[in-house]
Amino acid sequence: MEVTLLKELSGLLPGFSVGVITFSGVQIGPSPQMLKGRLRLFQESLYFDLEGKKVTELEGIGEWRSAFKLAGRDPNRSRHSAEALYRRVQKGEFLPSVHSAVDLNNFFSLQYQVPIGVYDLDKIKGDVTIRIGMDGEVYEGLNGRENSLKGLILSSDESDPFGSPYVDSKRTAVTEDSENILSIIYHRPSLPLEEKRKMTASLMEMFLQIHGGVGNYEVVSS
Repeated sequence: MEVTLLKELSGLLPGFSVGVITFSGVQIGPSPQMLKGRLRLFQESLYFDLEGKKVTELEGIGEWRSAFKLAGRDPNRSRHSAEALYRRVQKGEFLPSVHSAVDLNNFFSLQYQVPIGVYDLDKIKGDVTIRIGMDGEVYEGLNGRENSLKGLILSSDESDPFGSPYVDSKRTAVTEDSENILSIIYHRPSLPLEEKRKMTASLMEMFLQIHGGVGNYEVVSS
């Protein structure tokens, strides 16, 4: 499977790239206590750090809000997934444990202030293209709604779109039966390439520690 970024994205967002990790032979299940504990403690720390602050003024959150606006989406109406997580934590609505893959995803998203998607690779058809959504494109999202994709940065396979930094689709959702996984880190465009590589490798290594299997990663730009 190959992941490609359309050149329109580099024109709108200079420096934009994604971390792409593929895993095979993993075992998804209830999160180990180590992961649940770290996620809970990190949220508690953030809760106090965010007191009296605006989430939109955080560097990573603000940069992705700007990216949404440049791509054609109002960031006040369609908040990227990292901002949505931060707003929940600020309200004291700490994230419930889902399963090991989603919990780890949420932990890294909070830590680095970037959207991260995790997908069942066996439900993805052919190669993946990252582009901007067109008028009329929709999918049923994990938020339980039909979501318009117009003006959103999205990931699409040879069938149709399946993910975005806003909300992912139900079609490619990871479950405890998933054995092969695709993770996409929507890096902040301003980060140096070496930092993007380190972040991508760090997520891959921790994922493998928890889930077993094998993994490969790359940072893809247009």
